[in-house]
Amino acid sequence: MSTATRFHLPALLATAALALLPAAPVLAGTLPEAVGGQPLPSLAPMLAKVSPAVVNISSTSHRRVAVNPFFSDPIMRQFFGLPAVPPSRELVQQSLGSGVIVDAKDGYILTNNHVIAGADEIQVTLTDGKSYKAKLVGTDPQTDLAVIQIHAPGLVALPLADSSKLRVGDFVVAVGDPFGLGQSATSGIVSGLQRQDLRRSGVQNYIQTDASINPGNSGGALVNLDGQLVGINSMIYSPSGASAGLGFAIPSDLASAVMKQLIAHGKVVRGSLGVDAQDLSPRVAAALGIKATRGALITNVMPDSPADKAGLKPGDLVTSVNGKPISDAQDLRNVQGLALLGSTLALGVDRGGRALTIDAKLTAVSNEAEGASLDPRLAGATFVDAPPGDDDVNGVAVSQVAQGSRAARSGLATGDVVVGVNNVATPDLAQLRRVFALHPRSLYLTVVRDGQLLQLSL
Repeated sequence: MSTATRFHLPALLATAALALLPAAPVLAGTLPEAVGGQPLPSLAPMLAKVSPAVVNISSTSHRRVAVNPFFSDPIMRQFFGLPAVPPSRELVQQSLGSGVIVDAKDGYILTNNHVIAGADEIQVTLTDGKSYKAKLVGTDPQTDLAVIQIHAPGLVALPLADSSKLRVGDFVVAVGDPFGLGQSATSGIVSGLQRQDLRRSGVQNYIQTDASINPGNSGGALVNLDGQLVGINSMIYSPSGASAGLGFAIPSDLASAVMKQLIAHGKVVRGSLGVDAQDLSPRVAAALGIKATRGALITNVMPDSPADKAGLKPGDLVTSVNGKPISDAQDLRNVQGLALLGSTLALGVDRGGRALTIDAKLTAVSNEAEGASLDPRLAGATFVDAPPGDDDVNGVAVSQVAQGSRAARSGLATGDVVVGVNNVATPDLAQLRRVFALHPRSLYLTVVRDGQLLQLSL
């Protein structure tokens, strides 16, 4: 893929101004402050207001890792008479990213969850060079957002814009700390809106921009020309790892809603219909006699769930929600994740060729599970949907393991990602619950730990 050409608003406007106004004598290699008495356009005044609100974030985490992957295999440990808990060493990991001050009075900062995920220490550095230890307020892996807090005098916050009013073609500026070089700004336009299917799970509603976003920009600000926050820079699409003109930011409206819940409760509580769904393929459509080509096919309805009470059935094809088309299963997941808890969704349903409208009220669903509630052999562990990351691992993360618990003695560790149970894939918490609902007699977990695939027998 060829690298996209960078678009710089100041250069374009300056070129236009010089073409229209009479020439003025200037020194070689410099630009005049004004041409024909008119000042040249510049983003500098706006950035002077924005820059103090964008911070550098560094996080440090400490983890125990196996000295040798050979020792992590429970069968090999038993065969060679090695201890039940394999020898390990401490691994110190550091992460760099950016953040945006959104509340100067209380010191609240918005950033990406993947910037601070698993951190034991979080340090925030302001543009004046002063550093402060930050407190983690809450995280939301589903949207890849987090809120941290510092206490410092004279903070400057960015006002939030209404991101729903963004249009493709609007000028935007990305501000952050790419590659740890120091605060930088790049300009571009909004290239697309409501981008989805960029990750395999989670709530997705991205702003696409060609303003250069690079590693270290994560959690930084995407602002309009008024210096208002329209998005939190989150990810890029690139074959090389550097900016290819395809950057994605979380809209400020979504970030604001998540932030309010994190500040109030430390977590986000979302509603759920209580269904499993899959994309509609041509083969499945032909087998079921469905004429529609797009939609979310319901494969399972959980007992006593909102969908069950509303009358939704396996085999129903959800084609719209509140009048907006549904293209696939990810669309349906997004609708549930973005809708307010307790709201009623009007589902457009194709049932055997009949068009129906079914109203279902969203109820709360927990985004974490205690191991003991799944299976006694997991006692002491807490599971959450794995946050998005660059490793493309699709599974359920172990957020906590109590010291001395049964899960700990079996070799499960904080930070592990469970990708399968008894050779059944577990891409999310819902699937993990379904596997354990069958009460398996034997229990083998396929776990990703520090990039290595392990098998744990519990």
